[in-house]
Amino acid sequence: MTKDKLPSTPAVRALREGGVPFTEHPYRYENRGGTAVCARELHVDEHSVIKTLVMEDDARRPLVVLMHGDEEVSTKELARYLGVKRVTPCTAETAQRLTGCLVGGISPFGTRKAMPVHMEETILTLPKVYINGGRRGLIVGLDPRDLVRILKPRLVKVGIRGAHGKT
Repeated sequence: MTKDKLPSTPAVRALREGGVPFTEHPYRYENRGGTAVCARELHVDEHSVIKTLVMEDDARRPLVVLMHGDEEVSTKELARYLGVKRVTPCTAETAQRLTGCLVGGISPFGTRKAMPVHMEETILTLPKVYINGGRRGLIVGLDPRDLVRILKPRLVKVGIRGAHGKT
């Protein structure tokens, strides 16, 4: 599949408008396959595949969390960082309404609603990351420093090692 035949998503347009150099990686999406399938299909380490999680605090304020594919978010630790009582994942319907993307295709770029972004700090130690390009089956590869430049996330340390979610 050539780059010209790939659909342009709001995420891809946001990256282009931001001047971010990136590569597009279409792959065969598997329902509930998560980052493990993406890593397998792209032949990359799952740790470098970054999942985009839409969550909300106890006041129902939405936020985005970027996490390594082979780690989970400690919502208790994230709540401490945010100074709130509780953080929970949004429902699939809420995440879709806020981002304009189906679960399994959510990107932090070009979301319908602007939301604060929180990123696991160790993502910056990677030379390249792979993150959703705004639709199921489309991953973009980029330098993690561009995540910081474009998204201006709050760096957090809330990852739980060794957990394998199907997010």
